[in-house]
Amino acid sequence: MTDNEKEKLSKEVENAAEVLLRGETILYPTDTIWGIGCDATRAKAVKKVFDIKMRDESKSLIILIDKAERLEHHTDYYSDVVYDLIQGFDKPTTIIYPGAKNLAKNLIAKDGTVAIRVVNHEFCQKLISRINRPIVSTSANLSGEDAPSILSQIGANIREQVDYIVDWEQDVVRDTKPSTILKLKENGMYEVIRS
Repeated sequence: MTDNEKEKLSKEVENAAEVLLRGETILYPTDTIWGIGCDATRAKAVKKVFDIKMRDESKSLIILIDKAERLEHHTDYYSDVVYDLIQGFDKPTTIIYPGAKNLAKNLIAKDGTVAIRVVNHEFCQKLISRINRPIVSTSANLSGEDAPSILSQIGANIREQVDYIVDWEQDVVRDTKPSTILKLKENGMYEVIRS
């Protein structure tokens, strides 16, 4: 990465952080697709994300954290087994954990679970580290539509409703799709929800 690219990345992290810390929403690139995001600890911001997507609040959203060590702050269920599981993934994988805590109430499913992904993407990691909070990550599309891999695939209806569009990797096409989703069971086993 050139010095100019590093400077631009730092500037975009700072711009997005300011927006999130005000309780507003962003469009941003992730390790999978383009997402709509907000501070995962602010219920009003989470509600706005649901409204933008025209999604029923009974359907869960994913949150991103920058490192596995943050898990213990957001779920009562973490262990060496979970850390080993996370380290073994070769593609982006979201895990649904029981015992969700320290998050906006409208992010926690009725059964007390939350979907968390330890994100492997420089922009996202730096942003989460900068605000020192998890961020919501949901595909930047209306419910039922195809998930966008680049900014130009995101409809004007979404773009016009978010508070900030991140100017980073807007045209970078990743050979990825939405993350795999696993659901942890209390006995340490898991089931595949989406592969």
